[in-house]
Amino acid sequence: MSISINGTSCSSVHFTGIFGSGMSAIAQYLAWNGVNISGSDRLTGSADSEKVKNALLACGCSIHPQNGSGIGKDTGAVCVSTAIEEDNPDIAAARKFNVPVVHRSDVLAAIVRDKKSVAVAGTSGKSTVTAMIFELLTACGKSPSLISGAALRRLEEKGLLGNAFSGDSGLLVIEADESDGTLVKYSPYASVILNISKDHKPEEEVLGMFKQLIGQSKWSAANKDDSKLNTLGTSTTFGFGDMADFKGTITKKEALSVTVTVNGTNFTLPVPGEHNAANLLSALCVCKHLGCDDPALAAAAAGYKGVERRFAIHRSTSGVTVIDDFAHNPEKIRAAVNAAKNLSSKMIAVYQPHGFGPTRFLKNEYAAAFREIFRDGDTLCLLPIYYAGGTAVKDISSQDIITLMGEVPFNALAVDGRDDAINTIKSYMRDDTCVLLMGARDPSLPAFAKKIVESL
Repeated sequence: MSISINGTSCSSVHFTGIFGSGMSAIAQYLAWNGVNISGSDRLTGSADSEKVKNALLACGCSIHPQNGSGIGKDTGAVCVSTAIEEDNPDIAAARKFNVPVVHRSDVLAAIVRDKKSVAVAGTSGKSTVTAMIFELLTACGKSPSLISGAALRRLEEKGLLGNAFSGDSGLLVIEADESDGTLVKYSPYASVILNISKDHKPEEEVLGMFKQLIGQSKWSAANKDDSKLNTLGTSTTFGFGDMADFKGTITKKEALSVTVTVNGTNFTLPVPGEHNAANLLSALCVCKHLGCDDPALAAAAAGYKGVERRFAIHRSTSGVTVIDDFAHNPEKIRAAVNAAKNLSSKMIAVYQPHGFGPTRFLKNEYAAAFREIFRDGDTLCLLPIYYAGGTAVKDISSQDIITLMGEVPFNALAVDGRDDAINTIKSYMRDDTCVLLMGARDPSLPAFAKKIVESL
């Protein structure tokens, strides 16, 4: 099989940075559909990436060092993400052999064009809603495909990496990322806009991207409860307010679940938080449009397995609850913290900011959110900023965020590393205290969560 990328037919694609969540998802999908896939990654020898490497090898991908050796004159295209810099050896090899270098989004756009695709966009909740739509459609017999930025536990249980699947129908559910501006390349059948807040880019710029995506979609839906989205002009709206076309009500909130009622039918989700109630409502809106009925959707919601590192709950042998979450911007942190408050009277939150540029861009919003959401007796512990490599101006630190917060009624400190963080957790641990670990993109965070659990 071949795929047409920017007008060029490619029977083989090499992915530079193939272990990345978005890259590995596309690589698997193409490999399952007959395209010859190779790839390289700077973390090839890392134990934290062994699971990803083995999953890619299992579906027929070949893995090479990131030194250009995986690219030759017969390579159809070299796929890169925004994180790959121009001086990468794979790009040099591509130039040498006159192999086109394409962005990850160009490859995904080519896949989207050939499917009845559903694109999930928004600042927060994309991976979760993508997973929910996929699980609900699957339970309703629609057999969709999936390309996501996070691993679904249900697919992991099947022995898969979890962030991609090749179904039997023409339906495809994708996560459409606004962080690098590439979602405007997609022309899906349906698009759903979840929310907007300051994250990677100014809100006005992101709204423009959302409008373009909607204009390139045959059907679209947006969150009516987010007033900033009300000018988008979507086909329909969803929300908990009276003005929404597809209206729901949160009828029950418990420590580990939330129930949404739509037109008299109860949909209970086995994960907590008002943000997850909103996520479920958006997924229900899409799936109802695609022909799913209420009884099947209710059963599917109750059986939802969840997504890796999205409020993943672990418990130590001594009974301490440790939550591992992907939250990495102020709004996502606010949602995770508020959901965790239902589990204990006190909290120790450990957050690893990712990237010097994003941290600098959001420093004021971080400080404001932290001041607002933590209670007297809580503890906030900031790890050093995660550096993924490449060019970065390192003129901000976690301590700068702590300083910017000023005096607060809770414990707030920046630590030198993970051992210091574990010592901090132990020193502030009291009865009825939970631990919330937050951070993104660093593949070693799940192992750190496990280390926290073991230390307690």
